[in-house]
Amino acid sequence: MIPKNRRPTHPGEILLEEFLIPLGLTQVELADRMGVSVQRINTIVNGKRDISAETAVLLSITLGTTAELWMNLQAACDLFDARRSLGSAAA
Repeated sequence: MIPKNRRPTHPGEILLEEFLIPLGLTQVELADRMGVSVQRINTIVNGKRDISAETAVLLSITLGTTAELWMNLQAACDLFDARRSLGSAAA
């Protein structure tokens, strides 16, 4: 059962802990492989930027995952935030 009282893990933390660290890949290397700025990757990893559909596709191509993985992780965070901001009306 998924806990409802804590925010789901941000996709950036999953990216760092489940992909970059185990693969020995730096943020700079990932950005180069994806053809995006290092700042874009860094802000995602630090939880300051959400995963867009474009980023999800680029991550899926680069890391051999699906774009849906990244979009589902982001959607879980977005839904949690929306429910929290709407309060009991959204429960």
